[in-house]
Amino acid sequence: MTDIKTPLLAADIIIRYLDGIVLIERKNPPPGWALPGGFVEVGESVEDAAIREAKEETSLDVALIEQFHVYSTPGRDPRFHTASIIFIGVGTGTLRGEDDAKEARVFTQGRLPEAIAFDHRKIISDYFEYVKTGKRPN
Repeated sequence: MTDIKTPLLAADIIIRYLDGIVLIERKNPPPGWALPGGFVEVGESVEDAAIREAKEETSLDVALIEQFHVYSTPGRDPRFHTASIIFIGVGTGTLRGEDDAKEARVFTQGRLPEAIAFDHRKIISDYFEYVKTGKRPN
C-alpha cells in the first residue's frame, strides 16, 4: 500500500472579523494574498488543523461555524495536487500576521487585493455568493 499516491490534504478558513474577512500575505511562494490555512498533520482532524493554522497565521482565536466546501481541482496549487476543505469561522482577538504570513488584514468584497494566490479568489467569490443567496458552490 505504500505506492499509493493521493493529493495532499489542507484545511483553509474564511475568518469573519470586524467588517470583512481575513486574508494573509504569504511569506513563501507562491506569492500573493490567501485565506489562512495549511496542511493537516497526521493524527489531526481537519477542524483542528483549520483552527491551528488560523491561530498560527493570524493570532486570532477562531470558532468554526460550518464546513463550506471542498476544492480539489488538480492545478489549484502550482506546487502539487491538494484538496482543501474550506471552513467558515469567526475570529476574536488582535489580528497580526505570524508564522507563514508577512501580514494579515481584513478585506471586504469590494476591496480585495489584486494578487490572490491559488484558487482563493474563486473560493472568496463563492463565499460572498453564498452569503448573498444561501446557495453553496457545486
